[in-house]
Amino acid sequence: MIVFEILAAVLAVAAVVYLVVALVAPERF
Repeated sequence: MIVFEILAAVLAVAAVVYLVVALVAPERF
């Protein structure tokens, strides 16, 4: 399940980046 692990890691990083952007630039949302 290497592909699943890579996909999970990518989604986790994307979620963290989204949260950081939402906190730093809330006016964009």
